[in-house]
Amino acid sequence: MVTRRTFLGGLGAVTLPIIAGARPGTAEAADAPVKGGSLTWGVETEPNTLNPHLNGQAKAKLILRNAYESLLARTPDGGYAPWLAKGYAVSEDGRTYTFRLRDDVTFSDGAKLDAAAVALNFTKLKEPTYSGSISAGHVSYISEAVAADPHTLVLKLDRVYAPFLDGISGLEILSPKSFASPQLKAGGPELSGTGPFILERYVKGQEIRFVRNPAYNWAPANAGHQGPAHLDRLTYRFLPESAVRTGALTSGQVDVIEGISGNDAGLFKDSPDFAYQNALNTGTPYTLYFNVTRGPTADVKVRKAILAAIDVERIIQSVYRGERQRAWGILTPADTDFYDKSIERSYGFDPKLANALLDEAGWTARDAGGFRTKDGKRLTIEVVQSQATVRDQRDILLQAVQAQARQNAGIELALQYVDAGTYANRQNDGQYGIIPNSTTTQENGLTIYFHYLPRSKGGSINYSRTEAPEVSAWLDEAASTLDAKKRFEIYAKLQRFALLEQAYGLPLYVPDDQIAASTRIKGVGFRPFKRLPESAYDIWLKP
Repeated sequence: MVTRRTFLGGLGAVTLPIIAGARPGTAEAADAPVKGGSLTWGVETEPNTLNPHLNGQAKAKLILRNAYESLLARTPDGGYAPWLAKGYAVSEDGRTYTFRLRDDVTFSDGAKLDAAAVALNFTKLKEPTYSGSISAGHVSYISEAVAADPHTLVLKLDRVYAPFLDGISGLEILSPKSFASPQLKAGGPELSGTGPFILERYVKGQEIRFVRNPAYNWAPANAGHQGPAHLDRLTYRFLPESAVRTGALTSGQVDVIEGISGNDAGLFKDSPDFAYQNALNTGTPYTLYFNVTRGPTADVKVRKAILAAIDVERIIQSVYRGERQRAWGILTPADTDFYDKSIERSYGFDPKLANALLDEAGWTARDAGGFRTKDGKRLTIEVVQSQATVRDQRDILLQAVQAQARQNAGIELALQYVDAGTYANRQNDGQYGIIPNSTTTQENGLTIYFHYLPRSKGGSINYSRTEAPEVSAWLDEAASTLDAKKRFEIYAKLQRFALLEQAYGLPLYVPDDQIAASTRIKGVGFRPFKRLPESAYDIWLKP
Protein backbone atom coordinates (compact mmCIF):
# COMPACT_ATOMS: atom_id res chain seq x y z
CA MET A 1 0.00 0.00 0.00
CA VAL A 2 1.29 3.47 -0.90
CA THR A 3 0.16 6.69 0.74
CA ARG A 4 1.50 10.15 -0.02
CA ARG A 5 2.26 12.87 2.48
CA THR A 6 3.41 16.39 1.72
CA PHE A 7 6.50 17.52 3.63
CA LEU A 8 7.79 21.02 4.33
CA GLY A 9 4.89 22.74 2.60
CA GLY A 10 5.18 26.20 1.12
CA LEU A 11 8.26 25.52 -0.98
CA GLY A 12 6.60 23.86 -3.94
CA ALA A 13 4.19 21.04 -4.66
CA VAL A 14 6.43 18.18 -3.62
CA THR A 15 5.29 14.86 -2.19
CA LEU A 16 7.29 12.10 -0.60
CA PRO A 17 6.00 8.52 -0.95
CA ILE A 18 5.71 6.56 2.30
CA ILE A 19 5.67 2.82 1.85
CA ALA A 20 3.85 0.45 4.15
CA GLY A 21 5.22 -3.05 4.41
CA ALA A 22 8.50 -4.76 3.68
CA ARG A 23 10.57 -4.45 0.53
CA PRO A 24 10.77 -7.31 -1.97
CA GLY A 25 13.30 -9.82 -0.73
CA THR A 26 13.01 -8.84 2.94
CA ALA A 27 11.97 -11.09 5.80
CA GLU A 28 8.95 -13.22 4.99
CA ALA A 29 5.83 -12.27 6.94
CA ALA A 30 5.12 -15.91 7.77
CA ASP A 31 8.37 -16.28 9.74
CA ALA A 32 9.42 -14.32 12.80
CA PRO A 33 13.00 -13.01 12.31
CA VAL A 34 15.61 -14.46 14.65
CA LYS A 35 18.22 -12.25 16.27
CA GLY A 36 21.90 -13.14 16.25
CA GLY A 37 24.29 -15.24 14.24
CA SER A 38 26.95 -14.62 11.62
CA LEU A 39 26.67 -14.50 7.83
CA THR A 40 29.41 -15.04 5.25
CA TRP A 41 28.81 -13.68 1.74
CA GLY A 42 31.03 -14.52 -1.22
CA VAL A 43 31.37 -11.50 -3.51
CA GLU A 44 32.89 -10.97 -6.93
CA THR A 45 34.33 -7.48 -6.52
CA GLU A 46 36.71 -6.10 -3.90
CA PRO A 47 36.30 -2.35 -3.30
CA ASN A 48 39.14 -0.27 -4.73
CA THR A 49 38.53 2.12 -1.82
CA LEU A 50 36.30 1.98 1.25
CA ASN A 51 35.53 5.69 0.95
CA PRO A 52 32.05 5.71 -0.64
CA HIS A 53 32.58 9.19 -2.09
CA LEU A 54 35.55 7.97 -4.12
CA ASN A 55 34.31 4.49 -4.93
CA GLY A 56 32.59 4.29 -8.32
CA GLN A 57 32.17 0.50 -8.36
CA ALA A 58 28.49 -0.37 -8.41
CA LYS A 59 29.24 -3.88 -7.16
CA ALA A 60 31.06 -2.51 -4.10
CA LYS A 61 27.97 -0.66 -2.92
CA LEU A 62 26.62 -3.97 -1.59
CA ILE A 63 29.42 -3.84 0.98
CA LEU A 64 29.64 -0.09 1.64
CA ARG A 65 25.88 0.33 2.11
CA ASN A 66 26.16 -1.57 5.40
CA ALA A 67 28.10 1.30 6.95
CA TYR A 68 27.03 4.41 5.03
CA GLU A 69 23.57 5.82 4.41
CA SER A 70 21.86 8.59 2.47
CA LEU A 71 19.23 11.27 2.87
CA LEU A 72 16.40 9.40 1.14
CA ALA A 73 15.60 5.85 0.12
CA ARG A 74 14.05 4.90 -3.22
CA THR A 75 10.75 3.15 -3.85
CA PRO A 76 10.07 0.58 -6.60
CA ASP A 77 8.42 3.24 -8.78
CA GLY A 78 11.43 5.58 -8.49
CA GLY A 79 9.91 7.74 -5.77
CA TYR A 80 11.42 8.61 -2.40
CA ALA A 81 10.99 7.45 1.18
CA PRO A 82 12.37 9.04 4.39
CA TRP A 83 15.74 7.92 5.70
CA LEU A 84 18.25 10.27 7.30
CA ALA A 85 15.96 13.04 6.09
CA LYS A 86 12.33 12.98 7.25
CA GLY A 87 11.23 15.01 4.24
CA TYR A 88 12.25 17.47 1.57
CA ALA A 89 10.87 20.34 -0.48
CA VAL A 90 11.85 22.05 -3.72
CA SER A 91 11.38 25.75 -4.37
CA GLU A 92 9.09 26.93 -7.15
CA ASP A 93 12.06 27.97 -9.30
CA GLY A 94 13.70 24.54 -8.90
CA ARG A 95 16.93 25.95 -7.47
CA THR A 96 16.58 25.41 -3.72
CA TYR A 97 16.25 22.01 -2.03
CA THR A 98 15.42 21.87 1.67
CA PHE A 99 15.81 18.70 3.75
CA ARG A 100 14.45 18.22 7.27
CA LEU A 101 16.77 15.78 9.05
CA ARG A 102 16.01 13.28 11.78
CA ASP A 103 17.16 14.35 15.24
CA ASP A 104 17.99 10.90 16.61
CA VAL A 105 20.81 9.72 14.31
CA THR A 106 24.43 9.22 15.39
CA PHE A 107 27.55 8.23 13.48
CA SER A 108 29.40 5.13 14.62
CA ASP A 109 32.12 7.39 16.09
CA GLY A 110 29.52 8.87 18.45
CA ALA A 111 29.02 12.20 16.67
CA LYS A 112 25.46 13.41 16.11
CA LEU A 113 24.13 13.72 12.59
CA ASP A 114 23.01 17.30 12.03
CA ALA A 115 22.64 19.74 9.18
CA ALA A 116 26.19 21.06 9.57
CA ALA A 117 27.62 17.54 9.21
CA VAL A 118 25.63 16.87 6.05
CA ALA A 119 26.47 20.28 4.59
CA LEU A 120 30.16 19.53 5.15
CA ASN A 121 29.85 16.41 2.98
CA PHE A 122 28.62 18.49 0.05
CA THR A 123 31.24 21.17 0.60
CA LYS A 124 34.10 18.65 0.76
CA LEU A 125 32.93 16.96 -2.45
CA LYS A 126 33.65 20.19 -4.33
CA GLU A 127 37.34 19.96 -3.40
CA PRO A 128 40.00 18.67 -5.87
CA THR A 129 40.36 15.39 -3.94
CA TYR A 130 37.04 14.28 -5.42
CA SER A 131 37.51 15.67 -8.91
CA GLY A 132 36.26 13.14 -11.44
CA SER A 133 34.20 11.08 -8.99
CA ILE A 134 30.54 10.48 -9.76
CA SER A 135 29.65 11.83 -6.32
CA ALA A 136 31.41 15.10 -7.16
CA GLY A 137 29.37 15.32 -10.35
CA HIS A 138 26.20 15.33 -8.28
CA VAL A 139 27.27 18.31 -6.16
CA SER A 140 28.86 20.39 -8.92
CA TYR A 141 25.57 22.27 -9.36
CA ILE A 142 25.45 23.34 -5.69
CA SER A 143 26.42 26.96 -5.12
CA GLU A 144 25.84 26.83 -1.37
CA ALA A 145 25.11 24.20 1.31
CA VAL A 146 23.67 25.81 4.44
CA ALA A 147 22.66 24.49 7.86
CA ALA A 148 19.63 26.74 8.44
CA ASP A 149 19.23 25.19 11.89
CA PRO A 150 20.56 21.98 13.48
CA HIS A 151 18.09 19.82 11.55
CA THR A 152 17.38 21.82 8.37
CA LEU A 153 19.73 21.57 5.40
CA VAL A 154 19.35 23.97 2.48
CA LEU A 155 21.07 23.27 -0.83
CA LYS A 156 21.12 26.14 -3.32
CA LEU A 157 21.85 25.44 -7.00
CA ASP A 158 23.50 27.84 -9.43
CA ARG A 159 20.93 26.79 -12.08
CA VAL A 160 18.01 24.43 -12.56
CA TYR A 161 19.15 20.82 -12.83
CA ALA A 162 16.25 18.39 -13.18
CA PRO A 163 18.11 15.17 -12.19
CA PHE A 164 19.53 16.77 -9.03
CA LEU A 165 17.32 15.01 -6.47
CA ASP A 166 17.92 11.63 -8.11
CA GLY A 167 21.65 12.07 -7.62
CA ILE A 168 21.85 13.85 -4.31
CA SER A 169 19.33 11.68 -2.47
CA GLY A 170 21.64 8.67 -2.64
CA LEU A 171 24.88 10.35 -1.61
CA GLU A 172 26.49 8.53 1.33
CA ILE A 173 27.03 10.73 4.40
CA LEU A 174 30.31 10.58 6.36
CA SER A 175 31.01 11.79 9.87
CA PRO A 176 32.81 15.18 9.97
CA LYS A 177 35.77 13.53 11.74
CA SER A 178 36.28 11.27 8.71
CA PHE A 179 37.49 14.13 6.53
CA ALA A 180 40.53 14.69 8.77
CA SER A 181 41.49 11.00 8.83
CA PRO A 182 44.60 9.70 7.06
CA GLN A 183 42.33 6.85 5.92
CA LEU A 184 40.21 9.24 3.82
CA LYS A 185 41.53 8.04 0.46
CA ALA A 186 41.63 4.30 1.10
CA GLY A 187 38.84 4.12 3.64
CA GLY A 188 38.94 2.26 6.94
CA PRO A 189 37.50 2.07 10.46
CA GLU A 190 38.16 5.78 11.02
CA LEU A 191 35.68 6.65 8.28
CA SER A 192 32.42 6.65 10.16
CA GLY A 193 28.90 6.38 8.79
CA THR A 194 25.44 5.95 10.28
CA GLY A 195 24.80 2.42 8.98
CA PRO A 196 23.45 -0.68 10.75
CA PHE A 197 26.91 -2.27 10.73
CA ILE A 198 30.36 -1.00 11.74
CA LEU A 199 33.55 -1.95 9.92
CA GLU A 200 35.63 -4.19 12.17
CA ARG A 201 38.44 -5.57 9.98
CA TYR A 202 39.61 -5.45 6.38
CA VAL A 203 42.17 -7.86 4.95
CA LYS A 204 43.04 -6.76 1.45
CA GLY A 205 42.48 -9.49 -1.11
CA GLN A 206 40.67 -11.70 1.39
CA GLU A 207 37.71 -10.32 3.31
CA ILE A 208 36.00 -7.48 5.11
CA ARG A 209 34.19 -7.89 8.44
CA PHE A 210 31.41 -5.89 10.09
CA VAL A 211 29.71 -6.03 13.48
CA ARG A 212 26.18 -4.92 14.32
CA ASN A 213 25.69 -1.30 15.33
CA PRO A 214 23.71 -1.72 18.59
CA ALA A 215 22.54 1.93 18.58
CA TYR A 216 20.98 1.75 15.12
CA ASN A 217 17.32 2.76 15.01
CA TRP A 218 16.75 4.87 11.86
CA ALA A 219 16.21 2.47 8.97
CA PRO A 220 14.47 3.87 5.88
CA ALA A 221 10.69 3.96 5.99
CA ASN A 222 10.39 1.09 3.50
CA ALA A 223 12.84 -1.27 5.21
CA GLY A 224 11.78 -4.74 6.27
CA HIS A 225 12.06 -3.86 9.96
CA GLN A 226 13.16 -1.11 12.33
CA GLY A 227 15.83 -1.16 15.03
CA PRO A 228 19.28 -2.82 14.94
CA ALA A 229 20.19 -5.41 12.31
CA HIS A 230 19.25 -9.03 12.98
CA LEU A 231 22.77 -10.39 12.46
CA ASP A 232 25.57 -10.04 15.03
CA ARG A 233 28.41 -10.27 12.52
CA LEU A 234 28.86 -10.07 8.78
CA THR A 235 31.78 -11.14 6.58
CA TYR A 236 32.27 -10.55 2.84
CA ARG A 237 34.84 -12.83 1.25
CA PHE A 238 36.43 -11.71 -2.01
CA LEU A 239 36.08 -14.59 -4.48
CA PRO A 240 36.60 -13.16 -7.98
CA GLU A 241 36.19 -16.48 -9.83
CA SER A 242 32.60 -17.53 -10.49
CA ALA A 243 33.35 -21.23 -10.14
CA VAL A 244 35.02 -20.63 -6.77
CA ARG A 245 32.00 -18.72 -5.46
CA THR A 246 29.68 -21.47 -6.66
CA GLY A 247 31.82 -24.14 -5.02
CA ALA A 248 32.00 -22.17 -1.77
CA LEU A 249 28.20 -21.98 -1.56
CA THR A 250 27.47 -25.57 -2.51
CA SER A 251 30.06 -26.81 -0.01
CA GLY A 252 28.75 -24.63 2.81
CA GLN A 253 31.84 -22.41 3.13
CA VAL A 254 29.68 -19.32 2.55
CA ASP A 255 25.96 -18.66 3.06
CA VAL A 256 25.27 -16.37 0.10
CA ILE A 257 26.95 -15.50 -3.19
CA GLU A 258 26.35 -12.92 -5.90
CA GLY A 259 27.60 -12.78 -9.48
CA ILE A 260 26.53 -16.17 -10.85
CA SER A 261 27.65 -17.18 -14.33
CA GLY A 262 25.24 -18.39 -16.98
CA ASN A 263 26.79 -21.82 -16.72
CA ASP A 264 26.14 -22.03 -12.97
CA ALA A 265 22.66 -20.50 -12.71
CA GLY A 266 21.01 -23.87 -13.34
CA LEU A 267 22.64 -25.32 -10.23
CA PHE A 268 20.54 -23.04 -8.04
CA LYS A 269 17.38 -22.18 -9.98
CA ASP A 270 15.58 -25.46 -9.40
CA SER A 271 17.40 -26.72 -6.31
CA PRO A 272 15.39 -27.23 -3.09
CA ASP A 273 18.52 -26.40 -1.09
CA PHE A 274 19.05 -22.90 -2.48
CA ALA A 275 17.11 -19.74 -3.30
CA TYR A 276 18.00 -17.91 -6.54
CA GLN A 277 17.09 -14.33 -7.51
CA ASN A 278 18.14 -12.00 -10.29
CA ALA A 279 17.37 -8.42 -11.36
CA LEU A 280 18.31 -6.10 -14.23
CA ASN A 281 20.37 -3.05 -13.27
CA THR A 282 19.41 0.53 -13.94
CA GLY A 283 21.99 2.79 -15.59
CA THR A 284 24.00 2.05 -18.72
CA PRO A 285 24.61 -1.31 -20.41
CA TYR A 286 28.06 -2.84 -20.66
CA THR A 287 29.18 -0.91 -23.72
CA LEU A 288 32.25 -0.56 -25.90
CA TYR A 289 32.85 3.21 -25.93
CA PHE A 290 34.85 4.40 -28.97
CA ASN A 291 37.35 7.24 -28.57
CA VAL A 292 36.37 9.76 -31.25
CA THR A 293 39.54 11.81 -30.81
CA ARG A 294 42.33 9.30 -31.45
CA GLY A 295 43.39 6.54 -33.84
CA PRO A 296 41.11 4.57 -36.17
CA THR A 297 38.02 5.18 -34.05
CA ALA A 298 38.24 8.90 -34.82
CA ASP A 299 36.67 7.92 -38.17
CA VAL A 300 32.90 7.46 -37.89
CA LYS A 301 33.00 4.88 -40.71
CA VAL A 302 35.31 2.69 -38.65
CA ARG A 303 33.06 3.07 -35.63
CA LYS A 304 29.98 2.13 -37.62
CA ALA A 305 31.88 -0.82 -39.12
CA ILE A 306 32.53 -2.22 -35.65
CA LEU A 307 28.81 -2.03 -34.83
CA ALA A 308 28.03 -3.99 -37.99
CA ALA A 309 30.88 -6.52 -37.62
CA ILE A 310 29.84 -7.97 -34.24
CA ASP A 311 27.00 -10.48 -33.89
CA VAL A 312 26.17 -9.38 -30.36
CA GLU A 313 23.16 -11.62 -29.83
CA ARG A 314 25.08 -14.74 -30.79
CA ILE A 315 27.95 -13.82 -28.46
CA ILE A 316 25.67 -13.06 -25.51
CA GLN A 317 23.86 -16.36 -25.95
CA SER A 318 27.13 -18.28 -26.22
CA VAL A 319 28.86 -16.69 -23.22
CA TYR A 320 25.90 -16.39 -20.84
CA ARG A 321 23.73 -19.36 -21.89
CA GLY A 322 20.60 -17.26 -22.12
CA GLU A 323 21.06 -15.69 -18.67
CA ARG A 324 21.81 -12.15 -19.90
CA GLN A 325 19.91 -9.75 -22.16
CA ARG A 326 21.38 -8.14 -25.27
CA ALA A 327 21.59 -4.34 -24.93
CA TRP A 328 20.58 -1.78 -27.55
CA GLY A 329 20.38 1.68 -25.99
CA ILE A 330 22.36 4.18 -23.96
CA LEU A 331 20.25 3.21 -20.89
CA THR A 332 19.07 -0.19 -19.70
CA PRO A 333 15.39 -1.24 -19.89
CA ALA A 334 15.30 -1.02 -16.09
CA ASP A 335 15.33 2.79 -16.47
CA THR A 336 11.62 2.66 -17.22
CA ASP A 337 11.06 6.43 -17.27
CA PHE A 338 13.63 7.19 -19.95
CA TYR A 339 14.45 3.99 -21.83
CA ASP A 340 13.48 4.38 -25.49
CA LYS A 341 12.95 0.88 -26.85
CA SER A 342 12.47 2.15 -30.42
CA ILE A 343 16.26 1.86 -30.75
CA GLU A 344 16.00 -1.93 -30.55
CA ARG A 345 16.93 -3.69 -33.82
CA SER A 346 17.45 -0.36 -35.61
CA TYR A 347 21.07 -1.45 -36.15
CA GLY A 348 22.89 -4.74 -35.83
CA PHE A 349 25.04 -7.46 -37.34
CA ASP A 350 25.76 -6.82 -41.04
CA PRO A 351 29.25 -8.00 -42.09
CA LYS A 352 28.71 -6.87 -45.69
CA LEU A 353 28.06 -3.32 -44.49
CA ALA A 354 31.01 -3.49 -42.11
CA ASN A 355 33.43 -4.38 -44.88
CA ALA A 356 32.00 -1.80 -47.26
CA LEU A 357 32.45 0.93 -44.64
CA LEU A 358 36.08 -0.08 -44.03
CA ASP A 359 36.75 -0.04 -47.77
CA GLU A 360 35.32 3.48 -47.94
CA ALA A 361 37.54 4.49 -45.02
CA GLY A 362 40.62 3.37 -46.95
CA TRP A 363 41.39 0.16 -45.06
CA THR A 364 41.43 -1.89 -48.25
CA ALA A 365 44.61 -3.98 -48.03
CA ARG A 366 45.25 -7.06 -45.87
CA ASP A 367 48.39 -8.27 -44.17
CA ALA A 368 49.58 -11.85 -43.71
CA GLY A 369 47.43 -12.20 -40.59
CA GLY A 370 44.28 -11.28 -42.48
CA PHE A 371 43.96 -7.88 -40.79
CA ARG A 372 43.10 -4.78 -42.77
CA THR A 373 45.82 -2.22 -43.39
CA LYS A 374 46.17 1.31 -44.75
CA ASP A 375 49.47 2.88 -45.77
CA GLY A 376 51.20 -0.22 -44.43
CA LYS A 377 49.68 0.14 -40.96
CA ARG A 378 47.42 -2.52 -39.45
CA LEU A 379 43.90 -1.58 -38.33
CA THR A 380 44.56 -2.04 -34.61
CA ILE A 381 42.36 -0.62 -31.87
CA GLU A 382 43.43 -0.75 -28.21
CA VAL A 383 40.72 -1.93 -25.83
CA VAL A 384 41.63 -0.78 -22.32
CA GLN A 385 39.70 -2.62 -19.61
CA SER A 386 40.11 -1.89 -15.90
CA GLN A 387 41.06 -5.06 -14.07
CA ALA A 388 38.88 -3.91 -11.17
CA THR A 389 35.72 -4.20 -13.30
CA VAL A 390 36.50 -7.51 -14.99
CA ARG A 391 33.53 -9.47 -13.69
CA ASP A 392 30.58 -11.44 -14.97
CA GLN A 393 32.72 -13.30 -17.55
CA ARG A 394 33.56 -10.05 -19.30
CA ASP A 395 37.02 -11.30 -20.17
CA ILE A 396 35.45 -14.17 -22.11
CA LEU A 397 32.93 -11.77 -23.67
CA LEU A 398 35.69 -9.44 -24.91
CA GLN A 399 37.62 -12.38 -26.38
CA ALA A 400 34.52 -13.36 -28.34
CA VAL A 401 34.11 -9.78 -29.61
CA GLN A 402 37.79 -9.73 -30.53
CA ALA A 403 37.44 -12.96 -32.53
CA GLN A 404 34.42 -11.71 -34.45
CA ALA A 405 36.02 -8.35 -35.28
CA ARG A 406 38.92 -10.23 -36.86
CA GLN A 407 36.86 -12.90 -38.58
CA ASN A 408 34.08 -10.67 -39.93
CA ALA A 409 35.94 -7.48 -40.80
CA GLY A 410 39.72 -7.87 -40.37
CA ILE A 411 39.87 -5.54 -37.36
CA GLU A 412 42.45 -6.21 -34.64
CA LEU A 413 41.15 -5.43 -31.15
CA ALA A 414 44.15 -5.43 -28.78
CA LEU A 415 42.85 -6.29 -25.31
CA GLN A 416 44.71 -4.68 -22.43
CA TYR A 417 43.80 -5.30 -18.79
CA VAL A 418 45.31 -2.62 -16.56
CA ASP A 419 45.45 -1.69 -12.87
CA ALA A 420 43.44 1.17 -11.40
CA GLY A 421 46.24 3.73 -11.63
CA THR A 422 47.08 2.96 -15.25
CA TYR A 423 43.39 2.92 -16.13
CA ALA A 424 42.86 6.37 -14.61
CA ASN A 425 45.88 7.78 -16.46
CA ARG A 426 44.87 6.28 -19.80
CA GLN A 427 41.32 7.51 -19.37
CA ASN A 428 42.39 11.04 -18.43
CA ASP A 429 44.92 11.29 -21.26
CA GLY A 430 42.68 9.67 -23.87
CA GLN A 431 45.31 7.02 -24.64
CA TYR A 432 42.97 4.27 -25.80
CA GLY A 433 40.76 3.29 -28.69
CA ILE A 434 37.93 1.64 -26.76
CA ILE A 435 36.94 1.53 -23.10
CA PRO A 436 34.33 -1.07 -22.11
CA ASN A 437 32.19 -0.08 -19.16
CA SER A 438 28.78 -0.17 -17.51
CA THR A 439 27.37 2.16 -14.89
CA THR A 440 24.70 1.22 -12.37
CA THR A 441 22.96 4.21 -10.81
CA GLN A 442 19.88 4.94 -8.77
CA GLU A 443 19.16 8.05 -10.83
CA ASN A 444 16.60 8.32 -13.61
CA GLY A 445 18.80 8.86 -16.68
CA LEU A 446 21.42 10.86 -14.78
CA THR A 447 24.24 8.62 -15.96
CA ILE A 448 23.70 10.04 -19.47
CA TYR A 449 25.18 13.33 -18.29
CA PHE A 450 28.33 11.71 -16.96
CA HIS A 451 28.80 9.76 -20.19
CA TYR A 452 28.08 12.48 -22.75
CA LEU A 453 28.83 15.92 -21.30
CA PRO A 454 32.33 17.22 -22.13
CA ARG A 455 34.82 16.09 -19.52
CA SER A 456 35.42 19.71 -18.52
CA LYS A 457 31.71 20.15 -17.77
CA GLY A 458 30.99 17.10 -15.63
CA GLY A 459 31.41 14.23 -18.09
CA SER A 460 33.59 12.25 -15.68
CA ILE A 461 33.02 8.97 -17.58
CA ASN A 462 32.74 10.41 -21.10
CA TYR A 463 34.77 7.55 -22.57
CA SER A 464 33.90 8.46 -26.17
CA ARG A 465 35.33 11.92 -25.43
CA THR A 466 32.66 13.54 -27.55
CA GLU A 467 32.25 17.29 -27.34
CA ALA A 468 29.55 17.47 -29.99
CA PRO A 469 27.65 20.76 -29.50
CA GLU A 470 24.36 19.02 -30.29
CA VAL A 471 24.83 16.63 -27.36
CA SER A 472 25.70 19.37 -24.88
CA ALA A 473 22.75 21.47 -26.03
CA TRP A 474 20.31 18.57 -25.61
CA LEU A 475 21.62 17.77 -22.13
CA ASP A 476 21.41 21.41 -21.06
CA GLU A 477 17.84 21.53 -22.35
CA ALA A 478 16.87 18.33 -20.53
CA ALA A 479 18.46 19.50 -17.29
CA SER A 480 16.52 22.75 -17.35
CA THR A 481 13.06 21.16 -17.49
CA LEU A 482 11.10 19.25 -14.86
CA ASP A 483 8.81 17.86 -17.57
CA ALA A 484 9.64 14.12 -17.68
CA LYS A 485 7.97 13.64 -21.08
CA LYS A 486 10.12 16.36 -22.62
CA ARG A 487 13.26 14.90 -21.03
CA PHE A 488 12.38 11.50 -22.51
CA GLU A 489 12.07 13.01 -25.97
CA ILE A 490 15.42 14.79 -25.63
CA TYR A 491 17.20 11.66 -24.38
CA ALA A 492 15.68 9.65 -27.26
CA LYS A 493 17.00 12.19 -29.76
CA LEU A 494 20.45 12.05 -28.15
CA GLN A 495 20.40 8.25 -28.21
CA ARG A 496 19.77 8.04 -31.96
CA PHE A 497 22.48 10.61 -32.60
CA ALA A 498 24.99 8.81 -30.34
CA LEU A 499 24.39 5.30 -31.67
CA LEU A 500 22.93 5.50 -35.18
CA GLU A 501 24.52 8.69 -36.52
CA GLN A 502 27.84 8.89 -34.70
CA ALA A 503 28.37 5.34 -33.34
CA TYR A 504 29.94 6.51 -30.08
CA GLY A 505 29.62 3.02 -28.68
CA LEU A 506 28.37 -0.54 -29.08
CA PRO A 507 26.05 -1.69 -26.25
CA LEU A 508 26.68 -5.38 -25.53
CA TYR A 509 24.51 -6.58 -22.64
CA VAL A 510 22.33 -5.39 -19.77
CA PRO A 511 24.06 -5.90 -16.41
CA ASP A 512 22.09 -8.33 -14.32
CA ASP A 513 22.76 -9.06 -10.66
CA GLN A 514 22.14 -12.53 -9.26
CA ILE A 515 21.97 -13.88 -5.72
CA ALA A 516 22.01 -17.50 -4.58
CA ALA A 517 21.65 -18.42 -0.93
CA SER A 518 21.08 -21.33 1.36
CA THR A 519 17.36 -21.68 2.09
CA ARG A 520 18.01 -20.93 5.78
CA ILE A 521 19.06 -17.38 4.84
CA LYS A 522 16.03 -15.10 5.02
CA GLY A 523 15.56 -11.46 4.03
CA VAL A 524 18.17 -11.40 1.26
CA GLY A 525 17.21 -9.50 -1.87
CA PHE A 526 17.61 -6.41 -4.04
CA ARG A 527 17.11 -2.72 -3.51
CA PRO A 528 13.60 -1.65 -4.50
CA PHE A 529 14.64 0.69 -7.33
CA LYS A 530 18.34 0.47 -8.15
CA ARG A 531 18.09 -3.33 -8.11
CA LEU A 532 21.57 -3.97 -6.80
CA PRO A 533 21.91 -6.57 -4.03
CA GLU A 534 20.76 -4.98 -0.78
CA SER A 535 22.82 -4.65 2.38
CA ALA A 536 22.54 -7.30 5.09
CA TYR A 537 20.33 -5.16 7.35
CA ASP A 538 17.15 -7.26 6.91
CA ILE A 539 18.88 -10.65 6.68
CA TRP A 540 18.37 -13.25 9.39
CA LEU A 541 19.19 -16.92 9.84
CA LYS A 542 16.45 -19.49 10.17
CA PRO A 543 17.32 -22.14 12.79
